[in-house]
Amino acid sequence: MPAKIIDGNQLSRQLRGEVARRAAALTAEGRQPGLAVILVGDSQASQVYVRNKIKACEENGIYSVFEKYEASLSEAELLARVEALNHDPKIHGILVQLPLPAHIDANKVIEAIAAEKDVDGFHISNAGLLMTGQPLFRPCTPYGVMKMLESIDYPVRGAHAVVVGASNIVGKPQAMLLLQAGATVTICNSKTRDLGLHTRAADILVVATGKRNIVTADMVKPGAVVIDVGMNRDDAGKLCGDVDYAGASEVAGWITPVPGGVGPMTITMLLVNTLEAAERT
Repeated sequence: MPAKIIDGNQLSRQLRGEVARRAAALTAEGRQPGLAVILVGDSQASQVYVRNKIKACEENGIYSVFEKYEASLSEAELLARVEALNHDPKIHGILVQLPLPAHIDANKVIEAIAAEKDVDGFHISNAGLLMTGQPLFRPCTPYGVMKMLESIDYPVRGAHAVVVGASNIVGKPQAMLLLQAGATVTICNSKTRDLGLHTRAADILVVATGKRNIVTADMVKPGAVVIDVGMNRDDAGKLCGDVDYAGASEVAGWITPVPGGVGPMTITMLLVNTLEAAERT
């Protein structure tokens, strides 16, 4: 029987309705949640991502500021702008869109963002809090994945979860959140020998490598939950994930599509993090 689809668009609409309600309540108290988004350079993909984030803010009662700079902006100028936003009481969340131009140290910029406004959850202090099970902010994509598992009422505690990809943005924090939820977690990466050996043992399989079809149907445990975080294009130029969707959906119990799966949830959890930052003030 084909896998059931975890619809990220539908779940996002539900969660955004709750965000809008809570944002309206804060605004009525004179504390409208505020997000500042900084884009440096002319990356078309980044511009699309930023546009979607700003639109989501506007539609759900979150005040937003969008600042776009030329790629020639100096590191010092960017750090000064971040520092100013750190002290702006109308701004509860700061997001600097990655990647940055090569002459700017992304780690330095991330560390310059006040930890209490780091709605991406990338600051080293927030990474440390996540590691110790006391997260202030959960990185948006892994947070969205956990909400998707929650939406299907999947028993994460005691399950074997395999995360393919070990980035600081998705793989590592995803593993930490699954551990906190009581799963037994295996993390795989590009150097993993016999990847299929591990993925076939997974009750929950999260794939975040940026490599199309790295996971095929024969690498999926029958009935498993397959969460595809990848965003690639196929030979026809259409969006696709890291998982061979057509094949895997015949084996898995649940699966996320690309597009329409994890992508919408990432932006939704950014709204949630911004809202929670405002509620803490």
